[in-house]
Amino acid sequence: MLKITGLTKRLGDFVLDGVDLTVADGEYFIILGPTGAGKTILLETLAGIYTPDDGTITLDGRDITRTDPKDRGIGMVYQDYMLFPHLTVGENIGFGLRQRKADPARIREEVQETAALLGIEHLLSRTPGTLSGGEQQRAAIARALVLRPHVLLLDEPLSALDTSTRDRLRRELRSICRATKTTVIHITHHFEDIFALADRVAVMQEGRVVQTGTPDEVFRKPATGFVAAFTGMENVYCGVSRVLNGEATIDLGGITVRTVSEIEGEVCVGIRPEEVILSREPFESSAANTFPGMVTEIQRNGTFSRVFVDAGVTFVAVLTPQSVERLRLAGGVAVQVTFKASAVHVFLR
Repeated sequence: MLKITGLTKRLGDFVLDGVDLTVADGEYFIILGPTGAGKTILLETLAGIYTPDDGTITLDGRDITRTDPKDRGIGMVYQDYMLFPHLTVGENIGFGLRQRKADPARIREEVQETAALLGIEHLLSRTPGTLSGGEQQRAAIARALVLRPHVLLLDEPLSALDTSTRDRLRRELRSICRATKTTVIHITHHFEDIFALADRVAVMQEGRVVQTGTPDEVFRKPATGFVAAFTGMENVYCGVSRVLNGEATIDLGGITVRTVSEIEGEVCVGIRPEEVILSREPFESSAANTFPGMVTEIQRNGTFSRVFVDAGVTFVAVLTPQSVERLRLAGGVAVQVTFKASAVHVFLR
């Protein structure tokens, strides 16, 4: 188990501010947040590149807060690979073992085994400059894994790759980490990474961790308006909640929505776009919330379309192009907006 308690680090005007996190043994943990939130500084502090001003880092019960980086049992892989250009792939992978003065026969064996795990054993005699981006990233990951780290830190390892390579390496990462039982902390901006890889997620904002949970908890039950907006919950509104017998009626000004909540007073509500159902006519449903509206805009994006509807407040729904065509949606078309009470997430302002 990796436990981070009250971790604080000031770098110029930026402050990593009292971060508390616990990452379980073998867990694949992803950290989200906008640029400047402190994600990379957190990873580099865990790796020992920075010494914290306050707080502790323990790994398997051992305090490593001020332990030398090479003795922490933590490996780190950056987005830009950072391979040595004058060394072969095999020499790059075995570099850390040579620094540890391991037996040459053992180095050859470990390099071959780790390269095979990443599917790059046929590239061991090549130099990094002759490899594709995906091959270089595999070599960088192999260089970290060959040292058998307790924790592997990945700083946006897939961001520089094309879509097909990223999808393929994403699948490989998950299977490799399961096979080696390596604990992983992974920074990403891609939501696809989260649902494909993460056991749990943390969201950072301005040097603080503002929410942790499973991917479903964070995306469907954001703790703050910032988390809701950052995770793509576009339908966020503020209003006044009144609760009777566990059912909340929330006045948003233009409309009133119903949900199950015990939170009263000034609140915000969020509804994910994929939870919003559009129809041309009212239909029989158990959904608690149905409102007439009018389509104001359709934004097409290949595999899906974002449909904007004025129904007292502006809702955004995500539909396939086929659904848009089947419903004959266009600007000025009257529609019904429907969503379940369970789709409405309530949080304090």
